Amino acid sequence: MALRGELYTAGPFGEDQIESVKKHFNELLGQEVSFEVKQNEALIGGFLAIIDGKIYDASVAYRIKEAQHLLVTNSVSGAEIAAENVKLTGSEQKPFHSSATDIGQTLKKRIRSFENKSAVYEYGIVTSVGDGVVRIEGLSHTRYGEQIAFENDVYGMTMDLELDGVGAVLLNGQDEVHVGERVYGTGRVVEVPVGDELLGRVVNPIGMPLDNKPLNASRYRPVESPAPRIIDRQAVNEPLMTGLLAVDSIIPIGRGQRELIIGDRQTGKTTIAVDAIINQRGKHVNCVYVAIGQKLSTVAQVSETLQAAGAMEYTVIVVASASDCAAMQYLAPYAGCAIAEQFMYDGKDALVIYDDLSKHAVAYRAMSLLLHRPPGREAYPGDVFYLHSRLLERAGHLSEANGGGSLTALPIVETMASDISAYIPTNVISITDGQIYLEPELFHSGVRPAVNVGLSVSRVGSAAQKKAMRKVVKKLRLTLAQYRELQIFAQFGSDIDSVTKEILDNGDRLSETLKQNQHEPLQMSEQVLLLYAVMNGYLKEVPAQHARAFQKGLLQYVSRNYGSLLSEIEETGDMTDEQIQELRSAIENYQLTCKA
Repeated sequence: MALRGELYTAGPFGEDQIESVKKHFNELLGQEVSFEVKQNEALIGGFLAIIDGKIYDASVAYRIKEAQHLLVTNSVSGAEIAAENVKLTGSEQKPFHSSATDIGQTLKKRIRSFENKSAVYEYGIVTSVGDGVVRIEGLSHTRYGEQIAFENDVYGMTMDLELDGVGAVLLNGQDEVHVGERVYGTGRVVEVPVGDELLGRVVNPIGMPLDNKPLNASRYRPVESPAPRIIDRQAVNEPLMTGLLAVDSIIPIGRGQRELIIGDRQTGKTTIAVDAIINQRGKHVNCVYVAIGQKLSTVAQVSETLQAAGAMEYTVIVVASASDCAAMQYLAPYAGCAIAEQFMYDGKDALVIYDDLSKHAVAYRAMSLLLHRPPGREAYPGDVFYLHSRLLERAGHLSEANGGGSLTALPIVETMASDISAYIPTNVISITDGQIYLEPELFHSGVRPAVNVGLSVSRVGSAAQKKAMRKVVKKLRLTLAQYRELQIFAQFGSDIDSVTKEILDNGDRLSETLKQNQHEPLQMSEQVLLLYAVMNGYLKEVPAQHARAFQKGLLQYVSRNYGSLLSEIEETGDMTDEQIQELRSAIENYQLTCKA
């Protein structure tokens, strides 16, 4: 049985020419081929044949396009021309000066070496489409995660590779793809633009700008890439300060760490992440904020906050809003990670925030169910753990031999009714290096940030904590734990002994110390000053309700009169005995000022 195909020509083809083309394909395919001949002037010359799911492009238009690509993308460098000159002259004695003739000769050589061949590539046919998911017949050589092209500049990504076809999700043009249309493989996985050109910009997961400004990126990176090898990493040994006293003192974060921020809705998770970005100003850390399934108004508010704080100049915002398709929400954290990852491989420090991964898992579940994958626990597919592990494992601190860059990840997970034992929270907790747990009861009682010290932990960050900070926080966690426990029991007792009352009073002052207004980060030296004052009993005579006012005045007094001391602590990250004595004198002098 003869194969049926379509033959497109730029102009009228004679019978002899058609027979010649048929003979060529009969020999090539080893089978009889019959053509339906059509004309397409866009081909300019030559022909294009479509046979059995493959396209054979031998048109003049294709050859011109390839020649343009050859000349444009492979620019002629001075070194290359110089090399050609050495070959011709056999000497390197004279300094080389490129001329129009030299460049012309090199270009001519490239053009002569250009192989004038036809292109052969596969195509598939759309068999069903709905809810952003497409089933395709054909494309037998496509890869998982490959970007595929539809008509009308619509793109998708392959997610299922089966014997009878391919399952893909649409990245744009949800209503522009129809059954019977052709689909073409690109041979490339989905990529996003990367580099310094993205700083200060708001983009979607495929790198298209959302801030009505042109984006001229020179580099691209696949959204999915392997995590750095063990041998390419070094230990987490440098702190990444968030500017939040409750976090930096009790749950410190190191550069290259993966620290989870977890809690119920409206408990301040995003605020902690935004404050961490704001605090990186002047610290040479590039930040990427990934909004997954968020309301556009919420993302706009975050952008305005960062802009007002001067943080957008070193920040990239990647947005896949609640109105975007599930595929874009699925792709968003990988795109954000690729952007931040490039900074790491360039030898820089980067911080990426995924807000939030629970919505990301929901988007993946929607895609998987539409692709007819078997559901598991809570209807999530079986590989939902791998979904987040391959994302978060890309964070780390590279060795000096590999540039010494770092990528710190702060994923956010939203819980329901404070249930941290749910499926997605437990999965992410097991992957990360600790968690910052925000408790609704604390938040509603006015403790902000509402960090539950008992359930929060950093498994790595304490090793990266500055020596000055370690000296003042030795008993902090234990003191808070005792205070929380006695606070519960004191509610049921009428008589409280003096020791218990003293612990409760000190705990009240410490709790007030750890409270902090949003978007007002503290430097490390300022945090050391406040903690030293409260942990060494300098606030004993200050009522708990006046503790924050006392500390605000203390910061202003010491900054004004002992500014050099704070600068030295900030620069060295440590305190000598003389500096501790000077710090003690500064606090005592402020006490005398307050009494006067």
